[in-house]
Amino acid sequence: MPTYQFEAMDATGSEIKDVIDAPSEEEAQATIRQMGYFVTKIAVKKATGEKARQGGKKRRGFAIGGAKTKHISLFTKQLSILQDAGLPILRSLRILENQQKPGRLKNALGDVCDEIEGGATLSEGMSKCPRVFSRLYINMIKAGEAGGALEVILRRLSEFLERSESLKRKVKGAMIYPIVVIMVACGILCFIMWKIVPVFDKMFQEFNLKLPAPTILLINMSRWVLHHGWYMIPLVPTCLWLFIKILRKFKHGRMGWDMYTLKWPIMGMLIEKNTMARTTRTLGTLVSSGVPIIEGLNITRETAGNALFERLYAKVTDAIREGETIAKPMGANAKPGFHPVTAFLWFMTGAFWPLMIMTMPGMIKALGGAQPLIGSAVGCGAAGLAFYLLKMNARVVDDLVVNMIDVGEETGELDTMLYKVADIFDEEVTTLTDGLMKLIEPLLICFLGGAVGFIVISLFLPLISLIQGLS
Repeated sequence: MPTYQFEAMDATGSEIKDVIDAPSEEEAQATIRQMGYFVTKIAVKKATGEKARQGGKKRRGFAIGGAKTKHISLFTKQLSILQDAGLPILRSLRILENQQKPGRLKNALGDVCDEIEGGATLSEGMSKCPRVFSRLYINMIKAGEAGGALEVILRRLSEFLERSESLKRKVKGAMIYPIVVIMVACGILCFIMWKIVPVFDKMFQEFNLKLPAPTILLINMSRWVLHHGWYMIPLVPTCLWLFIKILRKFKHGRMGWDMYTLKWPIMGMLIEKNTMARTTRTLGTLVSSGVPIIEGLNITRETAGNALFERLYAKVTDAIREGETIAKPMGANAKPGFHPVTAFLWFMTGAFWPLMIMTMPGMIKALGGAQPLIGSAVGCGAAGLAFYLLKMNARVVDDLVVNMIDVGEETGELDTMLYKVADIFDEEVTTLTDGLMKLIEPLLICFLGGAVGFIVISLFLPLISLIQGLS
């Protein structure tokens, strides 16, 4: 039996709102009149809560993963246009839902529409879909609803998502070229080790030549690739990836790894500036949208994507609760300090290649024992550790950022200053990315030239000795 929601007037003129179960609308109205009320509005009550969600889920298509940022950005921009045109929010969402391709975003919009039909607000409906709409997104929508400027907030949110996506694409695009070149180079070198070097190895054995150290190293590398490379070459990167994934599951492991990546040459600086640009733009967008500063800092911390910056914003939040400003604790906590996991990772980074050489068959015997390789591993590991100790107290927040935020707080233009900081770091990321692209090409040429030169010299040194012996 359907449930009808009605509005009516009693004998004294007071307004009554209630629900009633009846087989039809006519019988519902008759029952209400018998109760002494005059019906002014009646409609079938929409399913709410769990029933609405269950009904919506039955109609949704299957989707894997989350929604892409560019699709959410486009949806936000279109929604802001429709809201600016004066369309009701439910109709706007239905229009955009019908335009979406089957996937997670389309399903989420259907669920949001069901929630709104059940009496929920837009932010409450979006909060039911955390895999599509982030906490940042939901809080900005909530601030827009509270301030009555939803279309303005949607426009700001759209611009924010577009800028973030543009910066992300720029960094990813810069990485495609070197990754492809390195993969092709490694493939060519593996082919040389697998097909070319074994021919020379067999010839050297037939002539029983005394081989120099570079040739011994090259032949042992070739034998390693020939006998173990087919499973070791994919196994080593896979094991490293699994190690990093497991390490980041733990609190101290995640902090150590994120601090380790920030100290990489060039790439660490790119990660640091990219994170700083994203977090300051996020905080500026939230502040300008009317989100309280504590809530804005908490959201910024959760969306930072780096444990060191999360710790920084957590300390800033704690300081604000005690009556401090943003600038002072941000400047005071800008130095990362020492972390044992980061120190271990830098030690292992230095010792990695000597340890890899130890796994090659015949290398320990050729060098007269494991002592030289162990000594090399310890020495290289100590060099990596020394590099970290020299760089560990480098500030992740420049004095320029602290001063600009301080001025913004004093003048009441914090959001404007945060936007300017984000623009500065966006430009620095662009400049650094362009410089990295210009630097990578000669570095790759030097790497390939050095590898090919090492192979040629290692193969021709015994041949020169052989020719001299024959002559």
